[in-house]
Amino acid sequence: MPKIVVDGATLSCDQGDASSKLVVPPDEQIDSDDAQMATINNHTANLNIMPFGMCKSMANPAVASATAAANGTLTPQPCVPATSSPWEPGAAHVDLNGTPALTDDSTCKCQHAGTISIDDPGSEAEITP
Repeated sequence: MPKIVVDGATLSCDQGDASSKLVVPPDEQIDSDDAQMATINNHTANLNIMPFGMCKSMANPAVASATAAANGTLTPQPCVPATSSPWEPGAAHVDLNGTPALTDDSTCKCQHAGTISIDDPGSEAEITP
């Protein structure tokens, strides 16, 4: 069963080389057993989703440019997440202020061809159908 995701959850991107943490800003926080629950709308780059170290995606203009300058040798560049769409799928039956709760089976797409996933939701609370 999917687990509820909370502030501080560990994230990874398949195009990055480091993990990151999810941030739920104080004005969006909903308490659940002293943890701040996240929703599918907590997807904003550099607010909710922090960089993942170095990006290796050729869809990232900085990586493509550096790789071209290195005569085709892949040259990773600092990650700058580009997330414009909510996490999917989120909880089907749990809404937080009218927005689906974020679950650990959700992913978020980066415009630089990365898929962001949740490695550790930061909570053991499960969603029951």
